[in-house]
Amino acid sequence: MDHPEPGRAGHDRAVSAAAEGLVEFGAGDLHVVVAAAVPSALGLYRRHAELAEDFPDVDVDVDADAGFVFVAVGDHRDWPGLVVTQRYAPAGAGFNPGVLIVPKRRQVFIGAGTRLLAYEARSGAWRRSWEDRADFGFWQWRRHGSVVLMSAELELAAWTTDGTKLWTRAVEPPWSYRVEGGRVVLDVMGAVCSFGIMTG
Repeated sequence: MDHPEPGRAGHDRAVSAAAEGLVEFGAGDLHVVVAAAVPSALGLYRRHAELAEDFPDVDVDVDADAGFVFVAVGDHRDWPGLVVTQRYAPAGAGFNPGVLIVPKRRQVFIGAGTRLLAYEARSGAWRRSWEDRADFGFWQWRRHGSVVLMSAELELAAWTTDGTKLWTRAVEPPWSYRVEGGRVVLDVMGAVCSFGIMTG
C-alpha cells in the first residue's frame, strides 16, 4: 500500500494509520507511534529517521511464539526521529511490550520479551543509551517521581528518569510491589520487605 507524505495528505495518513492499528499519542512535546504489526510505511519511517534500529532476533526455543513491536518517537515534525522495530519473546499471556516516555528528559524506555532498550535525545539527536535484559520476560514500566521501575517475571529493577541504572532484585512469582513514601514494599510469595526506592 502506498503511504502518502504526511505533510501533503494528513487525513489519508490518519485513515491509513487507523486501518493498520497504529496508536499515536503525545507525551509532553514528544509524539509517539506504536504498533504490533509492521506498518506499510516502515521504509519511509526508517528513511526519515535520525536513528532507526531493528532487533530481529529472539531466543531459538521460543521463536515460534515471537511477537513484533514498532515504536517511533519524534517532536511533532512530519516524521519521527527515532524508529525502533523488534521481534520479541516471550509474547502474549501477560508478556506485552511497554513504552515509557520521560518528556522533560527526552528519554524513552522500551521493554519487550527479554529485551530492554533506552534512548535519549538530550543532546539534540536520538541515540541508544543502553540495552539490558529482563529476567525471563518483561511485564511493565512504572514511573515513581524521579525513578522508573521495571517489572519482569523474575526481576524488579530501577533506573533514574535519565536512564541511569540504580539497582535490580531477583523475585519469584507470585510477587507484587507498591511504593509508599519513597520506599518499595515488595511481597514475594508472602514474604514482605521494604527498602528505599533509590537504594534498593
